[in-house]
Amino acid sequence: MSTLKEILTRRPVAATIRLTVPAGGAKPAPPVGPALGQYRLNLMAFCKDFNARTQKYKPDTPMAVTITVFRDNTFEFNIKSPSVTWYLKKAAGVENGSSRPGHVTASTITLKHVYEISKIKQSDPFCQYMSLESISKSIIGTANSMGIKVQKDLD
Repeated sequence: MSTLKEILTRRPVAATIRLTVPAGGAKPAPPVGPALGQYRLNLMAFCKDFNARTQKYKPDTPMAVTITVFRDNTFEFNIKSPSVTWYLKKAAGVENGSSRPGHVTASTITLKHVYEISKIKQSDPFCQYMSLESISKSIIGTANSMGIKVQKDLD
């Protein structure tokens, strides 16, 4: 239950914007500019802050960002790590998954790859209370649906 002070100090939310922006590559050009410009936000402040927070990632890594816009033209944003499918494609060394998963295998990865991806995803806010085993099972399911085979070890 919220206290009266928390209720009175909440700022009214004008919008929630979801974008996928390359790490360290936020510019006031599309797609960032038009999305934030229609809410009259400071584009350069967002770009500088986003690029500073994502400089530990390799350039052109797609980062999912959720921007909460308030009525007084201020904003907050949360950055998630890249999607599991992006990590699986990088680990398997393929551009796309299989066009017929279950019938045609696009590539093969090991359980070590799955473990490394699940350790990275465990730092996400939505996965931080999940066990490493359940995150790994989810990643294996995603790999199967992409046509990527998971082996215990490469021969």
